[in-house]
Amino acid sequence: MGGGQAGRLPFCLIRELGARPRLVHNAYRTDAVKATLEAINQMQTDGVIGRYAIGGAVGATFYLEPAATLDVDIFVALPTAAGASLLTLAPIYDYLKTRGATVEDEHIVIGGWPVQFLPASDELELEALAEAVPTAVEDVGTWVMTAEHLAAIALRTGRPKDHNRVLQFIEQGAVDRKRLQLIIDRHKLTGKWKQFERRFLEGTHG
Repeated sequence: MGGGQAGRLPFCLIRELGARPRLVHNAYRTDAVKATLEAINQMQTDGVIGRYAIGGAVGATFYLEPAATLDVDIFVALPTAAGASLLTLAPIYDYLKTRGATVEDEHIVIGGWPVQFLPASDELELEALAEAVPTAVEDVGTWVMTAEHLAAIALRTGRPKDHNRVLQFIEQGAVDRKRLQLIIDRHKLTGKWKQFERRFLEGTHG
């Protein structure tokens, strides 16, 4: 892996087999991963955010084969003030900037790792937070979405890379198909699932 700008070095992330999903990454940036999760946990302790979970490509890598990624998606529940109707990420940015983080486009860089905070804004994302799985990275406790919720969110998002991720989950046996189907039905994704099946799973079983 080459040099490059700080915060823009890919992380090679793989899973360890075990009772819980577990992340193992390139040792070159272990300090960045640990610092990022410690900062997020402290922010939760200080009441800036509620429950959170790792999602997106990094979340998927807890369950799938090795992959390279540049940033991490953190889905969060945000406390709402009395009378407030809009969710805002401003308290997160203000909190982290006073602790040395920097803003780059839609990301905030913590310890060299770009993070995008995404408010859980609908029933699927809120359910994914509620059912997230506890794990540890670099001996720091954290939460990751279940494989089934990661697949369902990717299916709903529907970009080519999202379809590819859903297919990886299925081909690698990383999801419980019955549980995934219940989530799909519950959150009215049946139409998208049928289109996905016709395009990618025709002639397969499982």
